[in-house]
Amino acid sequence: MVTLQKNNLRIAILDLYEGQANEGMRCIRAILAEWSKAHEFDIIVDEFNVRQFNEVPSLAYDLYISSGGPGSPLETIGSDWEKAYFNWLENLSEWNNNNENFPKKHAFFICHSFQLLCRYYEIGNVCKRKSTSFGVFPVHMMEDGHFEKTFEGLNDPFYCVDSRDFQVIEPNHEKIRQMGGAILAIEKNRPHVPFERAIMSVRFNEYFMGTQFHPEADAIGMAMYLQREDKKKVVIEAHGEAKWQSMVEQLMDPGKILWTYSHILPNFLTHAANQLAPY
Repeated sequence: MVTLQKNNLRIAILDLYEGQANEGMRCIRAILAEWSKAHEFDIIVDEFNVRQFNEVPSLAYDLYISSGGPGSPLETIGSDWEKAYFNWLENLSEWNNNNENFPKKHAFFICHSFQLLCRYYEIGNVCKRKSTSFGVFPVHMMEDGHFEKTFEGLNDPFYCVDSRDFQVIEPNHEKIRQMGGAILAIEKNRPHVPFERAIMSVRFNEYFMGTQFHPEADAIGMAMYLQREDKKKVVIEAHGEAKWQSMVEQLMDPGKILWTYSHILPNFLTHAANQLAPY
């Protein structure tokens, strides 16, 4: 159990969904509530609508989660909301890099947020995929992934929910090392397909990490969501009935998405909270 010498853990969620209906925010809220209950610890959670209202959190929070979102991570360069977002990122980095500032502040970046950071830090080629990646897929750990505390308890490979039209490939290994980071995981090996495998998770530095997949995906909730007639029709029209059937079946496998959901973000929260304990 996590024991902190604080009255509350203050958490900021940066919502990048631009007001569009989504499952991501619901799932993040659910994980936070479950983690809080499991550790018998009060949390204060505030949400910031980044893309619609240029809202970003202050440095008054203990940790941060930045969500996925719709659209291209390449077409919003120079937008007002991106300027606000990256200004927040730089302020957070400056806080962590100042030896006089304690405690340090951890942040987790999901899918669209992950792609934005890879573009901003120029650590890989952010580009459009040949086709949409949609479904449940295996993720393979790199060597550093086996030592990543946020991945503790996961199998190799582990499984993720993937839903994206863009990808991060061709990593700049030297730049990543200079940042104090590491590639933690890549997408499944497909030797019969002549495309480079995408980077699926990166530790950007000691306090920032992210995934190109959705670790917050709630298997049971998503299975119910996909079985709604309107959503079932959309998926089948876009990806075929076999893909829809396979995804529903894999969502209910306890060793796949249920396992990922119960480990990655909860591990991140526990590790970040433990870092706060001495303060």
